[in-house]
Amino acid sequence: MAAVADHYQEIIGLNTEVLGISTDSIYAHKVFHETSPHASKVQFPLVSDSTLTISRSYGVFDEQSAASYRATFIIDPTGKIKLWQIYPFEVGRNVEEMLRALKALQYTEKTNEGTPADWQPGDKGIKADFQMAGKI
Repeated sequence: MAAVADHYQEIIGLNTEVLGISTDSIYAHKVFHETSPHASKVQFPLVSDSTLTISRSYGVFDEQSAASYRATFIIDPTGKIKLWQIYPFEVGRNVEEMLRALKALQYTEKTNEGTPADWQPGDKGIKADFQMAGKI
């Protein structure tokens, strides 16, 4: 089970910042960091959203259960959300897929090419050519 903390060096090597945001208090974050083997590896800031402002603003707070969904947001340097993934409470995240998507977004930004399904770094992209629409 890989966590974001396990890939932190790779992520920041992609000129990317990471924030962990939860509805827990800063005190709960402190205890979690001190007692959990997984949390003790976290090197990025943990933000307390105890007022639920962030969760509600990003549409991940479920009023019925009074809990926030697990979610991943990739936001470009201009503040535009480029990707968001919101997971049901019962489903865990896939960090490798998040990394693949981040690399694909960066590839697209650099080359102006799209990336096909299952694209991996080193694969070719797709040039936008409307003359080819319906021919492939």
